[in-house]
Amino acid sequence: MRVSQRNLFSNFISEFDRVSSRLVELNQQASSQKKVNKPSDDPIGMTRILDYRDSIAALGQYKKNIDTAKGWLNLADETLTQVNNILIRLKELSEQAATGTLSRDQRQSLSYEARQLFSQLIALSNTEYEGKSIFAGHKVNQDAFTETLWVTSSKDDNVDDYINSISGASSQTILVQFLTTGTVGTDNIDYRYSEDGGETWQTGSISAGSTTLTAGGVQVDFNSGYQVQANSATDYNDTSGTWLWIRPSAKYLGDAEDNINVDLYAQNTALAAQAYGKFSQNVAVRIDDISGGMVTYSYSLDGGNNWSTGHTTSDNRLLVPGGRIEVNDVANLTVGDQLVIRPEMARLEVEISSSEKIQINNIGKEVFGGIYNNKPVFNGAGKNLFETVGKLIGFLETNNQDGVQEALESINKSLNHISSQLASVGARENRLNVADTVLSGLSINEKERLSKIEDADVAELMTELTNQQIVYEAVLKSSSMIMRMNLVNYV
Repeated sequence: MRVSQRNLFSNFISEFDRVSSRLVELNQQASSQKKVNKPSDDPIGMTRILDYRDSIAALGQYKKNIDTAKGWLNLADETLTQVNNILIRLKELSEQAATGTLSRDQRQSLSYEARQLFSQLIALSNTEYEGKSIFAGHKVNQDAFTETLWVTSSKDDNVDDYINSISGASSQTILVQFLTTGTVGTDNIDYRYSEDGGETWQTGSISAGSTTLTAGGVQVDFNSGYQVQANSATDYNDTSGTWLWIRPSAKYLGDAEDNINVDLYAQNTALAAQAYGKFSQNVAVRIDDISGGMVTYSYSLDGGNNWSTGHTTSDNRLLVPGGRIEVNDVANLTVGDQLVIRPEMARLEVEISSSEKIQINNIGKEVFGGIYNNKPVFNGAGKNLFETVGKLIGFLETNNQDGVQEALESINKSLNHISSQLASVGARENRLNVADTVLSGLSINEKERLSKIEDADVAELMTELTNQQIVYEAVLKSSSMIMRMNLVNYV
């Protein structure tokens, strides 16, 4: 067999390319410390690597969510602890003021501190985390509460049902005493009021047909039908007759989950509807047919992409998952009409695993109470902090010992309520700690699996790299020797 120079050269180039390619590959692995740097290195392994990387990235995002949730809940914990301390101090003030040995001036002095503590409660209720209000529901870009005025009545607790609005401002509780018996909106009603705790009085009247009571710079607009009873002008802070205390409170500006709106896209403008139930998402309802006294409708839970069809009703109630819609009159419905249930959402939730979410905020009105939708939250019960403290201030500033004793009992209820809220926050913090520990373990496990497929064995790699360098040098040396062998050298 004749070996030509061409064959020698071709073999030399082929071997040189093979050895060089392997040497470059090993150098790349040495620089990256990875044995799989591109899909061609290990197609199946690369698929598994991408899966592990995706899983690790998801776990990393869950851990970031947990860190965010911890920030919100830790701040809520600290805030509610301060609220609890303020209530304890208010309880101490109430216990002092409830004793019969204190004078008017002494109770007035205690009221100064009570007002400052009330302002501090307002500030705490508007606490922000990274510029987001933690007690305002989804309305995180605004304050959760603002100071307002509300009314306490000595006669009954139903005055809240007759308050239409209160406007104006006052730095002192306004005490109102009715001098004639009658019904607001029907009768002429005389009253007197004091802006200095009963020291001096001014008179006023609500004329027949009017519903507005004016006391200094404050106007109280009642709904018609509120009945008042007269008391003697010589009495002061008596339990007989109707007395009003116009005192501080707080209005909730955030959103809550007890409001359900219904948007109507109907041909008949007379159509009205109300939704009842508990909904976690929007529900769209479409009227498909009206015949034979039956209404056929469909509903969608995903914004109209998919519809559940064939539902019927013979009355004004349309049943949907989570509750129902009631229309004012079936005769106002038209085929093609759509009604969208839009629940007001207040909870902020983050994912802490592929199957878990956790609420990171606290709904302000459920924590602090206050006035919402022109009504005291919790029907003004003791766990309504702002109403409780507002009443206390009103009674302190008007030297009402019985009222202070009543406020003291409510403060005890408020303390129990805040303790429950703290327990709720603490339970969620503990859950986050457990979830964080689980995620850390899963992340380590995923990284170990990824490492076994992707990472190079450094000792083995360096040994192979050294051997390959020797082979490379041997190929160069032997090839240069062979290529110099030529018959011309012997001519």
